[in-house]
Amino acid sequence: MSTDSDPGDTSGGGSAEDSGLPPEYDPEAVEPKWQDRWVEAGTYAYDETATTDPNTVFSIDTPPPTVSGDLHWGHVYGDTLQDFVARFNRMRGYETFFPFGYDDNGIASERLTERELGIRHQDFERREFQEKCREVCRDYEADFTEKMQALGMSIDWSNTYKTIEPRVQRVSQLSFIDLYEQGREYRRRAPTIWCPDCETAISQVEQEDARQHTTFNDIAFEVVEFGDPDAAPDDPEAPGPGDTPTFTISTTRPELLPACVSVFVHPDDEENQHLVGGTARVPIFGQEVPIIEDERVDMETGSGVVMCCTFGDRTDIEWYQAHDLPLRIAIDESGTMTDVADDYESMTTEEAREAIIGDLEAAGYLLESRDHEHTVQVHERCEVEVEYLVTEQWYVELLDRTEEYLDAGREMEWYPDKMFTRYQHWIEGLEWDWCISRQRDSGIPFPVWYCEDCGETVLAEKEQLPVEPIADDPPVDACPECGGAAFQPEADVFDTWATSSLTPLINAGWDWDGEREAYTMERPELYPMDLRPQGHDIISFWLFHTVVKCYEHTGEVPFENVMINGMVLDENREAMSKSKGNVVTPDEVLEKFPVDAARYWAAGTSIGDDFPYKEGDLEGGERLLQKLWNASRLVDQTTPEPGTVEAPADEDLAAVDRWLLAELDDLVATLTGRFDACEFSKARNDLRAFFWNSFCDDYLEIAKQRLSGDRDPSAEYALVTAHRTFLKLFAPFLPHVTEELWQRLYAAGATDAAGTSEGLDSVHARDWPETRGYEADLEAGETAMEAISALRRYKTENGMALNADLDRVEVYGHVTGFEDAIAEAMHVRSLETFDETPEVTTEVTGVDLDYSLVGPEYGDRVGDIDAAIEAGEFEVREAQRGSDSRTESDAVDEELHVAGVELAPEMFEMERERTYSGDGEMVETENAVVVVG
Repeated sequence: MSTDSDPGDTSGGGSAEDSGLPPEYDPEAVEPKWQDRWVEAGTYAYDETATTDPNTVFSIDTPPPTVSGDLHWGHVYGDTLQDFVARFNRMRGYETFFPFGYDDNGIASERLTERELGIRHQDFERREFQEKCREVCRDYEADFTEKMQALGMSIDWSNTYKTIEPRVQRVSQLSFIDLYEQGREYRRRAPTIWCPDCETAISQVEQEDARQHTTFNDIAFEVVEFGDPDAAPDDPEAPGPGDTPTFTISTTRPELLPACVSVFVHPDDEENQHLVGGTARVPIFGQEVPIIEDERVDMETGSGVVMCCTFGDRTDIEWYQAHDLPLRIAIDESGTMTDVADDYESMTTEEAREAIIGDLEAAGYLLESRDHEHTVQVHERCEVEVEYLVTEQWYVELLDRTEEYLDAGREMEWYPDKMFTRYQHWIEGLEWDWCISRQRDSGIPFPVWYCEDCGETVLAEKEQLPVEPIADDPPVDACPECGGAAFQPEADVFDTWATSSLTPLINAGWDWDGEREAYTMERPELYPMDLRPQGHDIISFWLFHTVVKCYEHTGEVPFENVMINGMVLDENREAMSKSKGNVVTPDEVLEKFPVDAARYWAAGTSIGDDFPYKEGDLEGGERLLQKLWNASRLVDQTTPEPGTVEAPADEDLAAVDRWLLAELDDLVATLTGRFDACEFSKARNDLRAFFWNSFCDDYLEIAKQRLSGDRDPSAEYALVTAHRTFLKLFAPFLPHVTEELWQRLYAAGATDAAGTSEGLDSVHARDWPETRGYEADLEAGETAMEAISALRRYKTENGMALNADLDRVEVYGHVTGFEDAIAEAMHVRSLETFDETPEVTTEVTGVDLDYSLVGPEYGDRVGDIDAAIEAGEFEVREAQRGSDSRTESDAVDEELHVAGVELAPEMFEMERERTYSGDGEMVETENAVVVVG
């Protein structure tokens, strides 16, 4: 890494005459030039030979985007925040590991391929369909790479991986074998969350809530036998198709009637206790089912009597297991009715629902059907309502170690802190172990075969991996359990999260060492990773599963810090979606704005908060780029070549220059803390405010006048030092414009904008600024800057040139030591300063009412209030407050007594005018009063 040996060193570079710094900044030419140059020069490459000390490395566990479509603006936002971190830590001197990956295996990539090519995966052999997926993903990945580079990300492209590549497949299969050997995985035939559209099992985390319009149907069930005949009502009121006693079941899913295996009543339901222990007949389908009591019945929904079907929801599964109920499967893997549904076989669930409702009505069993809105669980990939089917799947045990996973989360620093709560709530709400098997084609296969005779599980040898059991032979000729010679390969593939949850281990080179018979890491200095950055929407997906996998494999948490970003919304703060037509693409934005302006926008909110896309924010970024360019031209034009600028002796440093450098020290310390805490919005705003207001508007104007004639070593040093520091501080936010300016003005040996690919003296490889230890009266300096701004405003408002002379100026405020700076900057012939305040009178000139509050409160009396104010018939009094609650700020609260009513402080605002009673015109600032005579 190139470093600055002396924080004040200003050697190297040429002047504006040498570099030909044009009046306008041209991002269209500059940005792609430096994007290419950084890659060619390996500016951001991780040098694994440089160190093996984890304390000198900063490793970022970057999220591999799912290859499921085009890059969207949410990617830009999240990745830009990561890039801020990478650039900052690289300048802090850390060997920074900032890789990039593509999550290109699993359902998302399969559905993309089916959509792009207009095909169905079921119509192809596995290998053929997998190759089609690879081809489609390659095209999208190339586009991703091009766009990410075009966004100025400081990614190390030599450390790029794909979750489907052989190396990653090996890691994923090793993970499965290790967890299996630890006893953390099992295979079981049991009720499973199932997506009928994707035709695969899914895990709990892949479900999301969706509002659905349907009908709530009251259906009459016939009582075959009462549990307590003596308690049965003499004349059952529930109507039915005949004289048989009935009770009512209310359901939104009548298509599950053929799967009904029991009816449940709550133990506290006195009205229906006579049913418990009896049997009922399911309408239309005719099966007789037991009536059982159970506390899980929701007495507030429907009639309070519910049917249990195998399976309609999680509660059905619990009842099935708790009461050892029979299994009736009425819906198959594709969401089609089975032969259990009799006449409705081969219908879709929607078709069967409509047909059954019609037949129930015709037979007299449908008592009422009414419109109903409710929340259902859908698969987050396809938004199709899930079913619950009995299938054989592989699981990772979670529920027995939730407290350990919570403790692991507590070991990490969360930015912002509140995001740990989401992690905690997810773990506390877990109901299922993690189902990791998928009935799809494009994924990483399980390294497993089964003995056809006894069902024994046979694992691949670790040295074999990766394997494809469908094509490869098992590692044994005979079953170790029964000696059988025939084996059945596992056809399922891993859940994509079972692989992407291993990214810290993938990046660290985790592998099995056969000689040592242990798991090792090729790059142990990377693990645990220093930072996991990601969106809050995948805490339960990626973050939690990464903690589980890595904790089980290594006994350590996978990362020390977690940075969670929010989602990008549209200008109306609504989520972006293709269906709404409000999606913003990177191409759209970058056709209008420079990349650095987009990066400026990305730093505009606190991490973790959802963030609206507003073009006004990008326009502000664009203005800042030109402001930085203009200020740089002025610095270059008013100072000699940087190599000739030397630090003056301490006693020769002018007060205003010392103030600037001391303020800059404060800014450097503040920004360093902001970056460490991932407070990018505050860092950006602090930096922009000081650069734009204090440096450009105030100090630069002073320095320009001081340097318009003879040389001023103090001003030259302060100006060049501040400018170099600003370029470094802005570098993480605005990498392109700062690189262009650095190369033209300060890079070692650079005298033009061309630069070289090898040995590039990049600003991004320079050291982050450090404080220089300057001390000054910051309060006095700030007040002096306010006075200068006030005088500049006075001249502008009075049509005076900024270099016009002012005969006499009085400054009331603490500006000791800065008198000469004020006088020189604003061409004041006679300047007097006073610590006390001048005689200023305050007059009330009007009252501004908040009619949104006054109107509802006082109605038709508003006219009287307006008239009294117009006539000046009102009195302002200090608001009455309890003495215990009074504070200094409370003293300014006022009440308005007018037209017989008292208006509270929030209902009005007093308009006041302050006037100076002495000679001259007064201009006020926050900390001073300036009088121009």
